[in-house]
Amino acid sequence: MKCVLLPYIPSASLGRRSRRDRMELQEEHSWQDRKQERFSYATLKAHLPVLGWLPRYRRAWLQMDLIAGATVGLTTVPMALAYAEVAGLPVQYGLYSAFMGGFVYCIFGTAKDLALGPTGIMSLLCARHVHHDPVYAVLLTFLCGIIQVAVALLKLGFLLDLISSPVIKGFTCAAAITIGFGQLKNILGLREVPHQFFQQIYHSLCRIPECRLGDVTLGLLCLCLLATLMRMKNSGNSAGDLPAQSHARILLRGLVTARCALVVIGATAVAYACQESGHGIFTIMGSTTQGLPPLRAPPFSEITPEGDVITFSEIAQGLGGGLVVIPFMGLLESIAIAKAFSSQNNYQIDTNQEVFAIGLTNILGSFVSAYPVTGSFGRSAVNSQTGVSTPLGGVVTGLIVLLSLAFLMPLFCYVPKAALAAVIICSVAPLADLRVAKEIWKGGGVDLVSFLVTFLVSFWEVQYGIVGGVAVSGAICLFSLIRAKHSVNDSIHHS
Repeated sequence: MKCVLLPYIPSASLGRRSRRDRMELQEEHSWQDRKQERFSYATLKAHLPVLGWLPRYRRAWLQMDLIAGATVGLTTVPMALAYAEVAGLPVQYGLYSAFMGGFVYCIFGTAKDLALGPTGIMSLLCARHVHHDPVYAVLLTFLCGIIQVAVALLKLGFLLDLISSPVIKGFTCAAAITIGFGQLKNILGLREVPHQFFQQIYHSLCRIPECRLGDVTLGLLCLCLLATLMRMKNSGNSAGDLPAQSHARILLRGLVTARCALVVIGATAVAYACQESGHGIFTIMGSTTQGLPPLRAPPFSEITPEGDVITFSEIAQGLGGGLVVIPFMGLLESIAIAKAFSSQNNYQIDTNQEVFAIGLTNILGSFVSAYPVTGSFGRSAVNSQTGVSTPLGGVVTGLIVLLSLAFLMPLFCYVPKAALAAVIICSVAPLADLRVAKEIWKGGGVDLVSFLVTFLVSFWEVQYGIVGGVAVSGAICLFSLIRAKHSVNDSIHHS
């Protein structure tokens, strides 16, 4: 019998080796668990919210989504044309910016009511930085999307909390007043008016004798009609004698919801008839690019008509502070709207996922010549009021915009600028609610300082108003912390 000699291994070494093996085994299991968790269906559903509602989609939901999407689509088309005018871009760029959000948000969004697209505030911010150049606008969209997606991936959404509510309200009120007065030149039919707020008012008032009677008449008629329809909506909501589903209420609701589209269609028909009869008494939009936008990468340089090349770095320098202000203001506006409607309709949103959805919308939008978009409060309200069930309603809205681009662009050249100005003024008027100053004063008088700084400085330059308001708000918070610390130290000293 042959005897085999085994090497001697100390028991301590065996213990260390066994502990090491157990640790390696635990690490391997934990890594596998993390890998399985990372690729689990629940995690996939968190990053693709469409997987949460699509498998349980009902036929009844489809009817509501179709109605809501079509209603928002009829509102979106004239608003997109009008907001492109605010941004200082050709009107077709408003429609280029209005359809991508519906398709992307349907897959990645978590708020069923939110409608993404061009808005008055974002259009005003863009107008300050794109210099009427579509190349600047499209590249700004791409860079905004990159920044917003980076914020989502790095989970830096808490940075949005640095901008306090009084600052946001002050900026919103000032932006609404700036946008409204900015359309005075189109109501009067004036051209070559400066874009700075105070110069704009001064030149518009000084040149009243030069105004075009046709534009003034049409603009005032459109304003009166829009205001009347809004008052009819309020009286219809307060009237208790009409049954909830009566034909009169349904007709009134349809007229009010599609009021912008009805006004623009009617004004365009009048302008077309006058133009064809040889009486061009209205200032119209003029020639527009027909058809769908080309699918191409955003431009990183530009060749001027003189043959000079504007490089990417020069464009980035021209965009300036817009690369900081526009992406963060877009996120603030959109997430505030999503939170408002989620609390109103009893569902939860994922803030980080919302940031990602907005950023991806801007990145993909830059490939179809869009300028930066965000959530629209007005169109989101229409979505909610018409009973949208899922984000699929945004797809219907996007299809309506695409159909308008494909078949209606030749008619858009007859849209009167005065009618679009009336639509813009009535859309932003509810945002210019200075009663919020009284509410802020009741909540705490110190916050009124940051509201007033933001509100007043924004008339000079919008980005300076935001920066000034954030600085004042931060200084107030810092002063409060120092004062509280001294109070604690004094109480300890006296004790």
